[in-house]
Amino acid sequence: MAQPPLITLTDVRLSFGNTPLFEGVTLALSKGERAALVGRNGAGKSTLMKIVSQAAEPDSGEVWRQPGVTFANVAQEPDLTGYATVLDYASDGLEAAYMAQAELMEFGIDPAADPKTLSGGQMRRAALAKAFAQEPTILLLDEPTNHLDVPMIEYLEGRLKAFNGVVLVVSHDRRFLENISTNTLWLRQGKVLKSPEGYVKFDQWAEQIEEEDERQLKRMTTHLKDEQHWLARGVTARRKRNQGRLARLRQLKVEHAQVRSALNDRKALATITADAGDSLSKKVIEAKGLSKTYQTPEGTDLVIAKDLDLRILRGDRIGIIGPNGAGKTTLVRLLLGEIPPDAGTLYHSKTLQVTYQDQTRDTLNARDTIWEALAPEGGDSIMVQGHQRHVAAYAKDFLFKPEQLRQPVGALSGGERNRLALAIGLARTSNLLVMDEPTNDLDMQTLDLLEDMLLNYEGTLILVSHDRAFLDATVTSCLSPIGGGEWIQTAGGWSDAQEQLKDVRRKGAPKAEPQKSPAAAPAPAPAKPKPQTKLSYKDEHRQKEINALIPKLQAEIGKLEADLADPQLYARDPNGFNKKSARIGAARDELEGIEMEWLEIEEKRESLGS
Repeated sequence: MAQPPLITLTDVRLSFGNTPLFEGVTLALSKGERAALVGRNGAGKSTLMKIVSQAAEPDSGEVWRQPGVTFANVAQEPDLTGYATVLDYASDGLEAAYMAQAELMEFGIDPAADPKTLSGGQMRRAALAKAFAQEPTILLLDEPTNHLDVPMIEYLEGRLKAFNGVVLVVSHDRRFLENISTNTLWLRQGKVLKSPEGYVKFDQWAEQIEEEDERQLKRMTTHLKDEQHWLARGVTARRKRNQGRLARLRQLKVEHAQVRSALNDRKALATITADAGDSLSKKVIEAKGLSKTYQTPEGTDLVIAKDLDLRILRGDRIGIIGPNGAGKTTLVRLLLGEIPPDAGTLYHSKTLQVTYQDQTRDTLNARDTIWEALAPEGGDSIMVQGHQRHVAAYAKDFLFKPEQLRQPVGALSGGERNRLALAIGLARTSNLLVMDEPTNDLDMQTLDLLEDMLLNYEGTLILVSHDRAFLDATVTSCLSPIGGGEWIQTAGGWSDAQEQLKDVRRKGAPKAEPQKSPAAAPAPAPAKPKPQTKLSYKDEHRQKEINALIPKLQAEIGKLEADLADPQLYARDPNGFNKKSARIGAARDELEGIEMEWLEIEEKRESLGS
């Protein structure tokens, strides 16, 4: 049996200046619903949440709330200024502080801590604790997973699934939305479309809506041409009696533009590209015996790395994962040579060109306009990966409209600031791209395009992120902390790393040697094997075979490409065309396989030589 709604919005409208943000938003939310609110940056998701919670009023329309409904809001950027302790912040407005204290402990925050000392992740956890302590009827979450590590995200998922009210959440974290949502609200062209299913089915649902819009657009385009033809031929002679038809034509043009805009809203996406720069030697970064320890204010040692051996090769795509406080960002800075190690050596390729995007966005000046941030030297052009681009054209690639370019950076939303930081960072030519939490505050469209850009990036990628789906889509190996400054590298993305880390944890620490009986004679020590200093005969022989195979396969592929380029081949010999098409794919796979095998043998040779 359906639950009665706790809140309804009917034909809600809101404008900023002369620009309409909402034009007829109608929705209802009932107890037990966990709704994912999605839409592009700037569509008004945060503003809609303010209207729901009475923090903002619409220009027109009706907002009905069931009597006794209470709200708790976790903002995109929690503000703890003015509070002496975190407990003062979390208990503000509560009759008793014990609930806030209990929730802070649940979220791993010291109630007596000074808010000024908190990291971004700790502030987020304090805001979540404050919201749950209020025991609200409706919980509003704006990017709640920003700066949270995966264990805390999974804990939050469990709390939300057990929440006995309405949850309305805006998030870029697709795995989080898939895990917690029961339905989806799509804010699109000033209206809200509601799916009865969670975000896991969003893409399929959105494609159905857009296919229907495509069909409607074709019908309207045909109708519009007919009406314009009528207008050109007859409206002047019969102006008075045809004013009604003329008004309908004008309305048809408006509706046609709206449908086209709705389709373009998802299709005219950011064109994010990054250049890999000049060719780089095979070895990009190599660390040998790298160690780094910090002394904490409490006088304990925080070991970031201990005897770390790591080789990063050209084209590697490494995700650095782990809980907050494990030292992921510090490890990146250590590998880049920004902070000195306590021990060990670090090698960098001589042609290394690094683009480093940190999670603080410190490169952005709030007083600059978007134009000034993109072109700090002035003028109307910017060098993008070695090519000159007009500022407005480049900004459009990142979904900034021309009228926004004189807007100050300080007035941008979190997602817009992130897009601007991406635009500045990706304009630089690099062959090593380092990104620290790049997905924070991005909308789904920009997130998808960032994924595509990283997949097409020809350089080396180091990615620090807690976004599980993003890691699975973009990296080919992960570096995870296992305690005491030790890191383990695993093949695959985040999901693969979790499976492999389970095996490591299951095996645990090495078992202690059993104590020998005093009467037992000591066993003779086994003879140490002679260290291998050169390749085995098998590897040497196989490499010679590969050296002979590679040019043969390259020649075969070249001939097949030339044959298949013949436009008459299929008509002349369909069977031959099909065989050649199948063979060229197999030959390319075979060539790639033996090239990788050759590289592995060569790496083994280098390792033995060193």
